[in-house]
Amino acid sequence: MDIFWEIHSGLPQEAPGSDEATAKALSLIADLPRAPKILDVGCGPGRQTITLAKQTEGQIFAVDTHQPFLDELLRRAASHGVGHRVTAVNRSMTDMAFDNDSFDLIWSEGAIYIMGFHKGLREWRRFLKPGGFMAVTELSWLIDDPPAEARNFWAISYPDMKTREENIALAETAGYIPIGDFTLPDSAWWDGYYGPLGDRVASLYEKYAGRPEMIAALKAELAEIHLFKKYSYAYGYVFYILRLG
Repeated sequence: MDIFWEIHSGLPQEAPGSDEATAKALSLIADLPRAPKILDVGCGPGRQTITLAKQTEGQIFAVDTHQPFLDELLRRAASHGVGHRVTAVNRSMTDMAFDNDSFDLIWSEGAIYIMGFHKGLREWRRFLKPGGFMAVTELSWLIDDPPAEARNFWAISYPDMKTREENIALAETAGYIPIGDFTLPDSAWWDGYYGPLGDRVASLYEKYAGRPEMIAALKAELAEIHLFKKYSYAYGYVFYILRLG
C-alpha cells in the first residue's frame, strides 16, 4: 500500500472540520429549499456528507476519486439511515459531468485547494441554480504578518494560501455574494483529524523502523501537526458561505 494511503485510510475525516461546524455553516443559509439538491465535492469518507443528509431532506451527490473513501461513505450513510439520499460519484472535481443549473447548494470541506480556491468557485458555479449557494472551507492566513516558520512551510505546501479578506474579494470577483464566514476552532483540527492522524503516525513508526523513505513521510505529517500546535493563531480553515449573485 502507498504510504500516504496507509497513513490516511480509516481516519474519521481527511481535513479539519466537525459536525458542529458543518451545522453552523448550514444554519447561515436562510432560504435553502426543504429538500435541496446538494453536491459535496471532495467528500472523502463523508463525515460532513452524513451531517448534511441528517440536517436536510435533500439528495446529496458526493464526489471523490478514491473509491475506498466512497465505499466508507456509503457504509456510514446506511448505518445512519440516510443511504437512500446519498449517491457516491467517483469522479475528479476538475471534470464533473453534472448538468448546468442543477444544484441548490455546493459544499466542499478541506478540498477546494486541490482545484484552487478562485478556480473552483469560478468553474463550479455553472452547476448552481440561479441564486444557489456555495459553502467551502479554505486554509487561510488569519493575520497579516505570519511567523516566518509558518510562512515558509506553507510557501512550499500551499503557496496559493491567502488571507480571509483576499478570499472574500476573490469570491466576489467570481460572482458570489458573501453571506457569512467563520474560522474553525482548534478543536475541529484536533478531535477528528490531527488527533487520530498523530496516533496513526505513531503506530507506523514502529512498523517502518529502518526504512528511511517511510520514516520521512511520517515525519512530514508530524511537521504539519507540530506547526499548527505552535501557530494556530496565524492560520486556519475559514468556512466561507456564499450566494451566487
